[in-house]
Amino acid sequence: MGGAQPVTCLVTGATGYVGGRLVPELIAAGYRVRCMARQAARLAGFPWIGQVEVAEADALDEASLRRALAGVDVAYYLIHALGSGSGFEAADRAAARTFAGCARTAGVSRIIYLGGLRPPDERQLSPHLRSRAEVGNILLGSGVPTAVLRAGVIIGSGSASFEMLRYLTERLPAMITPKWVRSRTQPIAVRDVLYTLAGCARLPPEVNRAFDIGGPDVLTYAEMMHRYATVAGLRPRLLLPVGVLSPSLSSHWVGLVTPVPGALARPLVESLRHDAVAAEHDIARYVPDPPGGLAGFDESVRLALQKIRDADVATRWSSAALPGAPSDPLPTDPGWAGGSLYRDLREQPADASAGALWRVIEGIGGEHGWYSFPLAWAARGWLDRAVGGVGLRRGRRDPDHLRAGDALDFWRVEAVEPGHLLRLRAEMKLPGLAWLELSVHQSDGQTFYQQRALFHPRGLAGHLYWHALLPLHAVVFGGMARNIAQAAERSRALPVSVRG
Repeated sequence: MGGAQPVTCLVTGATGYVGGRLVPELIAAGYRVRCMARQAARLAGFPWIGQVEVAEADALDEASLRRALAGVDVAYYLIHALGSGSGFEAADRAAARTFAGCARTAGVSRIIYLGGLRPPDERQLSPHLRSRAEVGNILLGSGVPTAVLRAGVIIGSGSASFEMLRYLTERLPAMITPKWVRSRTQPIAVRDVLYTLAGCARLPPEVNRAFDIGGPDVLTYAEMMHRYATVAGLRPRLLLPVGVLSPSLSSHWVGLVTPVPGALARPLVESLRHDAVAAEHDIARYVPDPPGGLAGFDESVRLALQKIRDADVATRWSSAALPGAPSDPLPTDPGWAGGSLYRDLREQPADASAGALWRVIEGIGGEHGWYSFPLAWAARGWLDRAVGGVGLRRGRRDPDHLRAGDALDFWRVEAVEPGHLLRLRAEMKLPGLAWLELSVHQSDGQTFYQQRALFHPRGLAGHLYWHALLPLHAVVFGGMARNIAQAAERSRALPVSVRG
């Protein structure tokens, strides 16, 4: 191979759960990696960003896709519209067709796609799995050699499937369960998914087919809950199965108990209604099992829990959500391009270093809370969950550090300027757009905490919403500014580490 150019791999969905973890695997394997994202800024906080090319592109925009695919040998298609509403199948179909055509025109040598295991009877496919199957077929028929990997439940720290299993088991020592907990599935460790995805870059050109992938254990969901409880050191769980809970009701129940919102829980639950077990393991002919074999369910859970305990969760299911549409205005637009913009501005001096104040700002939310009127924040989270929003339960990916694109309770990190600015965009249900900016400033040797709450109303409901909440602003936002400054003052004696 002496003198040969390294293979260039394009990873779409690089800000998502699997894509964000696949990138370092490909780098370690010696590939040149190009990451595609609709908003390149969302890649800025990943530790591998200095080792990759970045392409800003949209899967529905041919011009940007052609630029992203130019010179690419292997393209990983890790895009889906799961949880985005009733039109996700049409969106998935259109994106796959556009990508397939552009990949063929660009001379891409291989496409690799991660789909889902199917039940034996194709008529039992849920809308989610039906869409995944359709996307796989579109790519297989693209004229570009394609490998479709079909996986079941992925067990890994931060995956939506694992978070659902984890919180259901930990929070409910006894529960009435729907019929789908008796369906059989074949869970697989995320590390084995990544290993197989990376290995597929070396498939011979004649391979154009789908492969089932799964771990060594075939389990019902109830068995997974019992075994999770054992690995996690919990008391045995009491499960009382009944046949009356529909996927719709189950998804609301999952949304109330776990951080996974109902819009995402429903397709996950629907995919569990019928058995989904690997029918073959042909991929091992081309990508042999990793040294030591595929991880079993118990080992996969142990690995995931250790990552959570070590605060070493590289990506989460919530990483894939987008912080608003690309066309949405930003609070930094000159002259405010979006129309009306309400502001609540606060400034508080802090008898602390800029680094100590920044440490408090970057650690906000999740277990650390929001530094004012906890009941009001909790009530807003409950209300949001009740109307189908994400609520406060998403928490944080990392307890101390944030990067652009992270989910943070019912906010999304829109921008991080280390040591200076944190901008959050609201993802709760609102009649408008909302941001919260927290920043550090220094003047004449004094440290100041500055806070801006910004709201762009939509229609009369948006204007009424802002004015109805004005009496609470002094309590919530005023208290927040004071308490953050005081928290920095209390911690000023601690070692400071501002990460760039």
